[in-house]
Amino acid sequence: MRYAFGAGFEVPAGYLNTPSVGIPADRVAEAVERAVARWRSGADRPPDFDAAVAASREGFAELTGVPAERVAIGASVSQVIASVAAGVPDGGSVLLARGDFTSVGFPFAAQAGRGVTVTEVPLAELPDRVAGHDLVAVSVVQSADGALVDLPALRAAAESAGVPVLLDATQAAGWLPLWLGWADWVVAAGYKWLLCPRGAAWLAVHPRVLQRTLPVSANWYAGEDPWQTVYGLPLRLAEGARRFDLSPVWLAQVGAAVALPYLASLDRDEVHAHCTGLADLLLERLGLPPRGSAIVSLDRPGAAGRLAAAGVVASTRAGRARIGFHLYNTTAEVDAVLAALT
Repeated sequence: MRYAFGAGFEVPAGYLNTPSVGIPADRVAEAVERAVARWRSGADRPPDFDAAVAASREGFAELTGVPAERVAIGASVSQVIASVAAGVPDGGSVLLARGDFTSVGFPFAAQAGRGVTVTEVPLAELPDRVAGHDLVAVSVVQSADGALVDLPALRAAAESAGVPVLLDATQAAGWLPLWLGWADWVVAAGYKWLLCPRGAAWLAVHPRVLQRTLPVSANWYAGEDPWQTVYGLPLRLAEGARRFDLSPVWLAQVGAAVALPYLASLDRDEVHAHCTGLADLLLERLGLPPRGSAIVSLDRPGAAGRLAAAGVVASTRAGRARIGFHLYNTTAEVDAVLAALT
């Protein structure tokens, strides 16, 4: 058991795979274990999970800097983005960063039958290419290599051109301080840096784009009063962002209801300094410049195999070994990577 930032983590030595799967704090895992025990004994009723959904909604809002009333719950990034992609006008144009995670791009590319076109440009060029498009969608932090989009430049360009922006915070929320209330849509999945079970995701919708976002997963839980909209027509959805709610994945929401408020209670700058400090320390010792990201992509021949042989848990993305430093990592993981590669 490791203790960090006021919580215990049963994280194995050498675990640097948070960009793929985060390790829950002990309190998160214990909450899910209690929920499983209730489930197996038939102790729960569906409304019992409403409090967990509300807590996760509030936690996501606080971590991303958006009002809670804008937040809808979902199960995956591609699922929540589908409501945005369906609202792109016929023949519309969407701008993406080249090489971004496909859950960001595929929902828009799937609209090709309506004449929607998708243009990919290098991440650094994104702010300069916004004008002339109907929407721009990008991950705040790139999954493949941890590169950060220039948010101030993107915001300025989008506001100048009147182009709405969708931001995927999946690889950012939890270690990078975020204030994204200006964006039209903010999405994230919870099972990486947010330390939740898989099956929890969120979609924040700015009021100005509420009508151009389509509730393609409309269901009983998206009703103004979910417990009164379980049978029959007519369609009667909530007025605000809750109209995009997906029927909750209960155990995932139970974990998120503990994980997100815990992360939101931490000093954001301290967390950021810890995570990026370890990553930049590794880069420095490898003779590479700092990048200010918690994710490090190692373009060295055989790096993935050497890390695995040394007991370092990492992943391979875009042909390179990818590692990430979170709350529970220490300089011991930096030393382990250096020992494996040098």
